[in-house]
Amino acid sequence: MTALHVPPFFARLRSARRVLVAGAGGGFDIYAGLPLALSLMDQGKDVHLANLSFSHLHGLDPGVWVAEDVAALTPRTVGHDPYAPELTLARWLDGQGLPSTVHAFPLTGVRPLRAAYRALIEHLGGVDAVVLVDGGTDILLRGDESGLGTPEEDMASLAAVSGLEVPVRLVASIGFGVDAHHGVRHAHVLENMAALEADGAALGCFSVPRTSREGELFLDAVAHAQAATPARPSIVNGSIAAAMRGEFGDVHFTERTRDSELFINPLMSVYFAFELDGLVRRSLYLDQIEDTYLMRQISSRIEEFRERLPRQRPPRSIPH
Repeated sequence: MTALHVPPFFARLRSARRVLVAGAGGGFDIYAGLPLALSLMDQGKDVHLANLSFSHLHGLDPGVWVAEDVAALTPRTVGHDPYAPELTLARWLDGQGLPSTVHAFPLTGVRPLRAAYRALIEHLGGVDAVVLVDGGTDILLRGDESGLGTPEEDMASLAAVSGLEVPVRLVASIGFGVDAHHGVRHAHVLENMAALEADGAALGCFSVPRTSREGELFLDAVAHAQAATPARPSIVNGSIAAAMRGEFGDVHFTERTRDSELFINPLMSVYFAFELDGLVRRSLYLDQIEDTYLMRQISSRIEEFRERLPRQRPPRSIPH
C-alpha cells in the first residue's frame, strides 16, 4: 500500500538503481520527461535519457553510434540538421552541469526499435526500469476511439518496450488536451484512464510546480529549446510550460499555432502515470504492428485495423 504523500509512480521506482527515461513519440517528447528525470536524479538514481528521433541521425559522425540504431549525442556532437531536439537538450544539460548524453533512435518499426533498446540497455550495463514519456495523450488510446491523434511513434515505442526483459516498465503522459488539434477526444482519454484504474494499472497523477527545482529547470530548458529551434518550437512543451506559468485559454507562443484556438489549462502540467503492461493489455491492435520494420508499415497496419472495426466509439465532449 502506498502513502498519499508518495505518488505510486515514484513508489514503483523506489528500488530502481538505474533508470532509462525515453521519449515515446519522437520530436521533443524527451523534454516532457525531463522533470521526472531530474527528480529521479535528485533521489540518487543513475538516470539515462533516450528519444525516438525525428532528426536526420544518419548524417552524424560514425563515432556517435554506440550500437546499431543507437546514437549517443553529447554537447560536442556536430549536427547538420537544424531540427535537433536531442542535441539541443544535451547542450542545455551540459550548461546546467548535469549528465549530458542523450541517446537517439532513428524512426523505425517495432522490431529494429526493440533491438535498439536492447542494445542501449546492454551498453548501459542494464537498467532496472524504463519510463516511456508521452508529451500528450495519444499513447493512452486503445484504437477504437473516433480520433487517434498521431499514434505511430507512440505505439512503436510502446510495443518495443513491451518486449524488453526489464523489471519495471512504466508510462507517463503529460500535456492533457494538447492533442485536440489532432482529433483526439479527451473524454475518450478519461474513459481509458478510468479503465486502467479499474484494471489496477494506474499509478496516480501529480503536477510539476513551477516553484520546484524540476519545474524551474524544465521552463528554462523549454525556453532554451525555443530559442535554438525558432522555426519549429515544440507546441506540446510550450503548452505545458505556459500552463505551469499559470496562463489560460487561447495563449499563443509560436506562429505555428496562429490558425488554431488553443485551450491552455492547468491539467496540461499534470503527469498521469501507468503500468506499461496495462496499456498493452488494453490495446486493440498492438499485436498487429509487432513484426514491422518501417514506420510506414505501422501507419498501414493502423489504417487497416481501423477499416476493419465494426464501429468506433462515437465522439464525446467533456460535459463541464
